[in-house]
Amino acid sequence: MFSGKVAIVSGGSRGIGRAIVQALAREGAKVAFTYLQNTTHAQELANDETIVGFQADVTSFDRAKDLVKQVKERFGRIDILVNNAGITRDKLVALMSEKDWDDVLDTNLKGSFNLTKHTVGIMLRQRSGSILNITSISGIVGMAGQVNYSSSKAGMIGFTKALAKELGKANVTVNALALGFVETDMTGVLNAEYRAKALEQIPLGRFGKPEEIAEIALFMLSQKASYMTGQVLQVDGGLAI
Repeated sequence: MFSGKVAIVSGGSRGIGRAIVQALAREGAKVAFTYLQNTTHAQELANDETIVGFQADVTSFDRAKDLVKQVKERFGRIDILVNNAGITRDKLVALMSEKDWDDVLDTNLKGSFNLTKHTVGIMLRQRSGSILNITSISGIVGMAGQVNYSSSKAGMIGFTKALAKELGKANVTVNALALGFVETDMTGVLNAEYRAKALEQIPLGRFGKPEEIAEIALFMLSQKASYMTGQVLQVDGGLAI
């Protein structure tokens, strides 16, 4: 499906990002992924031919610029960008520090801007490309204790829709996946009581799997979705109904 295509996936060493990296490579793409600290997971995923890891802090404008340049020089083009890197610092706003706010907004929202800013010029010159932003239903319905996270993910939705209008005439699509609970390290730390309450609110009665998310991402990045842009697809087991 993606033979001859080149992709960048931020936060690709674990969880949803890792599943998307593997799915893209399986379908023929060459994939560059970013990771921040987990060198062991990154080395397990990477190989010299089709999957390449870059240790990079996406909150750095200059590091994002350098990363995109390296990928372009190595593979000759960039067709796909998946803005997946994200963190949480959950607290009630009355207890939230300025750093809690800044860290989440810088990673989730500014990080997406940084990579996109340096990638869109390449896609505009190619007059083709697909961008997928991984957001959350927290950005649609809001979640108590996640004012910072909900704000960053709501920002990604606005980012998606505005960017789709900017890039449409160049045949570049921009869409988003708004996710609910997925079985990753991020949800693995939830205590049993919170997890049980969450499951009660999900019509399908379970958390999603990274591989399920990756399959939907493949569709949204492929030519099968070439007439789809500016859309936010909720994939949450029905949680936000």
